[in-house]
Amino acid sequence: MLRFLLTFFMVHVLGSAGISMLKPAHAEEEALVTVKVMSPDLAMKMAQAALEACRERDLQVAVSVVDRFGVVQVTIRDRYAGAHTPDTALRKAWTAVSFRTDTRTLQDISEPGAPSSGVRFVTNALMIGGGVPVEAGGTLVGGIGVSGAPTGELDEACARDGIAAVSDVLDF
Repeated sequence: MLRFLLTFFMVHVLGSAGISMLKPAHAEEEALVTVKVMSPDLAMKMAQAALEACRERDLQVAVSVVDRFGVVQVTIRDRYAGAHTPDTALRKAWTAVSFRTDTRTLQDISEPGAPSSGVRFVTNALMIGGGVPVEAGGTLVGGIGVSGAPTGELDEACARDGIAAVSDVLDF
């Protein structure tokens, strides 16, 4: 009852008198967050490493790296990769970041008739292998997508090789 009366007094009496109530100091601190993002140089190194991993497998692909918000940082396309591959790689990277899951897993759990099948209708989402979230210190910092190999498994392998190539920087 005392809590109710105090709250009533603070809201109705002090508030109507034009007196502002002070917020705890931590309220402002909680309103702002700090995030980690990859530098463009790191994104480029990751993309180039993924491209090289695919070349070593005699595959011509496109690679896209997005930041933690799904915004493209870099896209590169090998000379003989199909015209569709840059957009597909970007969509895979975006999907991995958006759902915080690799796209091959998403492909499996969103099969027609599955409880999660509706996610296939999300604009720009692409549920085929080749997109992998990128984490640093347990925090999502971006995603990488590869497109152009004959299978999603091969695209994903190249993406993971790209991440592995910069893991020394990501594992801080």
